[in-house]
Amino acid sequence: MNKDITDMLKRKIEETLRKWKSSENKKPLVLKGCRQCGKTYSVMKFAKENYENVVYVNFMTNEKYNSAFSGSLEVDDIITGLSALTSSTTFRPGNTCIVFDEIQESPRARTSLKSFCIDGRYDVIATGSLLGVRGYGKHKDSKASVPVGYETIVTMYPLDFEEFLWANGMPENIIALVKKSLDDIAPVQEAVHIKMAELILKYTVVGGMPEVVQTFVNTHDMGQVRALQTNIVAGYEEDMVKYANNQDKSRIRECFESIPKQLSKENKKFQYSAVKKGARASHFESSIQWIEDAGVACRCYNLSIPELPLDGNAISDSFKIYMADTGLFTSMLEEGTQADILQGNIYGYKGAIFENLIAETFHKMGRKLYYYRKDSGLEVDFVTRYKGQCMLIEVKAGNGNVKSTKTILAHPEKYHVGGAIKLGKYNVGRKDNITTLPLYMAFLLNEY
Repeated sequence: MNKDITDMLKRKIEETLRKWKSSENKKPLVLKGCRQCGKTYSVMKFAKENYENVVYVNFMTNEKYNSAFSGSLEVDDIITGLSALTSSTTFRPGNTCIVFDEIQESPRARTSLKSFCIDGRYDVIATGSLLGVRGYGKHKDSKASVPVGYETIVTMYPLDFEEFLWANGMPENIIALVKKSLDDIAPVQEAVHIKMAELILKYTVVGGMPEVVQTFVNTHDMGQVRALQTNIVAGYEEDMVKYANNQDKSRIRECFESIPKQLSKENKKFQYSAVKKGARASHFESSIQWIEDAGVACRCYNLSIPELPLDGNAISDSFKIYMADTGLFTSMLEEGTQADILQGNIYGYKGAIFENLIAETFHKMGRKLYYYRKDSGLEVDFVTRYKGQCMLIEVKAGNGNVKSTKTILAHPEKYHVGGAIKLGKYNVGRKDNITTLPLYMAFLLNEY
């Protein structure tokens, strides 16, 4: 990733890294996430600002580093090998951070994290794309083991909406004002409301990929934004061909390319027949898992009943699939769609686009995604835990009704639900047991 392009972006992962460094008895940190979400840049920025010595080892660009792990995995032997390969680097116990970039390319380097954990003289941060994907790459048959219990795994995502606000110069006191309006269930000041509503539409089309965001902030040129997004999507598709098992290559790509079409339907449940005529779950289940493990998409499971515990009520073979970055999703739609969104004209895709936005928002909080749909016609876009209660979430691009939500709320003897939130083009309000919030407030619904 171009260093100059991302120099201005403030990322939440920085605080996670600081807490990790200051923790007692810390283990090597493994930072995973989809390609191009900013892992390497954030780690190197943190390391250079917080350590006297930084050792950078990129297994993707330089295969010779693998030789340092080919024999003994004792720390002193590894350091000797790396020192020979990086002659200008100093290894000083107690004030050195070793960065293993693209560690998925070196399974034995991943195994060595156990040795570094036990040794404790060096802080180690490893980054990797596709780490969650089973059978990854040319080392997929390696017998090297993952050091379970000897590493701390953290997932990094593309920029969320709050990070996007920071990138666009939104002052912290204004964000605090919006948060207070949510806490008080009071309307947001009109000027702030208008600006935030404008920014959430921009975030919907730009998304959170760091290079895309910074290019937008610098130029506001949607042509450049779309070109970058198209390249990222093409890169994902190349990964599917390059790294997947041979029998899965075409199926993974077919599943991925079907996501916009699946979400355009009234019933957005993922249907294998929409990927390929006559297809069954046995053909494509592993392909969907690959896409999800790669951090490109996220699954939203249907519930047998909308009540806690949500995970216990999830139906494993009934789900929707959303893109993990709404900007990339909109870039996959017909050319001109992004301009339509910015102008408020989104027509047939309006439900899919804003539902994807909320799915992405919850996903980046680390939430699992759930919805509720019955053959009788009852359907709620999302169901989540909020402030310790089961909460229904409806997403409305316009002034759509929430008939299903009202039906559920009218039967407390059957449904154990704490209330409902309607997200859309509104200001803050409440009527009966339904709270109305603007779309841009979804990122604040983080109280589990």
